[in-house]
Amino acid sequence: LYNRRVRDFKVSDSFLTFFIKICNMILIRFQSGNACREMKEVTGMMIREQLELRETEILSPYASFSRESRGREREEEECDIRPVFQRDRDRILHSKAFRRLRQKTQVFLQPMGDHYRTRLTHTLEVSQNARTIAKALRLNEDLVEAIALGHDLGHTPFGHAGERALNEVCELGFKHNEQSVRVVEVLEKQGKGLNLTWEVRDGIRNHKSSGRPATLEGKLVQLSDKIAYINHDIDDAVRGGILKEEDLPSEYTDILGHSSKARLNRMVHDVITQSMDRPEIHMSDEVWKAMRGLRQYLFEHVYLNPVAKGEEAKVMHMITNLYHIYMEKPELMPEQFLNMLENGTASREQIACDYIAGMTDSYAVHTFEEYFIPKCWKN
Repeated sequence: LYNRRVRDFKVSDSFLTFFIKICNMILIRFQSGNACREMKEVTGMMIREQLELRETEILSPYASFSRESRGREREEEECDIRPVFQRDRDRILHSKAFRRLRQKTQVFLQPMGDHYRTRLTHTLEVSQNARTIAKALRLNEDLVEAIALGHDLGHTPFGHAGERALNEVCELGFKHNEQSVRVVEVLEKQGKGLNLTWEVRDGIRNHKSSGRPATLEGKLVQLSDKIAYINHDIDDAVRGGILKEEDLPSEYTDILGHSSKARLNRMVHDVITQSMDRPEIHMSDEVWKAMRGLRQYLFEHVYLNPVAKGEEAKVMHMITNLYHIYMEKPELMPEQFLNMLENGTASREQIACDYIAGMTDSYAVHTFEEYFIPKCWKN
């Protein structure tokens, strides 16, 4: 090998010596009588244990460690490769509720254009922001990503307009964060749920401003959610002609930046700087106040803008009528929801909300048309 090949590629003698030693170690190891058992350890249980050990060596003392998780509601055998939070992340990523997010509104209702955010792209941007900060702070990236990917699974079609409609029409009320927990605990996998760890469910439940996440990872996703939607909602509003970059109050943009890139960069760096080696997730007072001021500006000029939100009254009407028809005729719902009703595992009100909240925008419109819009008569 050395005479025929190595000289052709100009490999150094030191590298060749190292390579030969590694080859010898591999040969000796697998020539032993325990080769099969050792191979199983390398590709099985040992991988998860090594990853868990690596967490204790690398992560911050304020991070959440996989081996110290409070566990799942139903005990199950550990994965031989993935720690618990990584496994939760994968379960969320492969869930049907996650796939439906791509056809759910973020801010603009069914916009004409391919580049507006949806609930799915919002979720991915939250995850990206949170993972960037988590890596710098040496927090548990798997837990951060699982919470971020799952935080909006229970969101209604047509964004917060759909949420308000269900909250008003249903006597039980409706909150998308609680519904997200219900999705992963009950609704996914035909009523079995995803059986996620306590830490992931806690982060999902408490991601709203009023929440109090128990882990730093949950607190980070809570803040990253705001960082994401403030920036991408401005970008979409500019794209939709609702406002211009120069319309943003200079008292905030002089601090945060005059572009989406600059604002993201400033906020992310500020969180890292203010939270490094601390048991809390913080922003500096200056950046925090500027971010909140910009968020309030968006409420006044985008979220409540009659141009951007001109169709929301129709959404409220549609969701309200869908709720009433399922309360009157529950047999119109799929078998999974009828089984829940027959088994008495939830009230009719809750099950109607479960079904409607799981709809995509287009499916909600199609269903409404099926029930309430006359069709042409055909012979």
